[in-house]
Amino acid sequence: MESQNTNPKNSEAASAENANATVEIPESQLASVTAERDRLVKEMAELEKRLLYSRAEFDNARRRAERERFDYVQFAAMDMVKDILPILDDFERALKVETADRKYAKGVELIYQRMSDTLKKLGLEPIETVDKPFDPNLHQAVERVETDEAEDQTILGEFQRGYNFKGKLLRPAMVKVAVKP
Repeated sequence: MESQNTNPKNSEAASAENANATVEIPESQLASVTAERDRLVKEMAELEKRLLYSRAEFDNARRRAERERFDYVQFAAMDMVKDILPILDDFERALKVETADRKYAKGVELIYQRMSDTLKKLGLEPIETVDKPFDPNLHQAVERVETDEAEDQTILGEFQRGYNFKGKLLRPAMVKVAVKP
């Protein structure tokens, strides 16, 4: 059985020997190892930087894809609603026509109301025009009427109703605008 060396003088001698061993490394080898370490540290920093940029680009692409998907879902019905607007216009014109058959007129009115309510649930919003100031972003001036009875640039009448769809302009209103003589 071997006995363990517990002599403090022997352990100090071993430590001194190990210290001398590290000092005995040639300076050229030490410079080479230091340069290699510095190069690796710099390379690691560059790789970490590239990783952060890649993560940021990925997050931006993911957010952009989510936003585009959300917009697509939000406004997918926009084209369909735009195609239905002429039918809604026809119903509005039909309601303005006098007819002797009251039941027929009531039926047309009910169909119009049901269609209008359904489109409102989808996000269709009519633009109010009469007696409002003319706004070229919402209205299309079809006729200009010189008059002293209304303020300048006030809408006197509506030829075709305009609509917003979920806050975006779907179709501008065609209007008659007052102009000072």
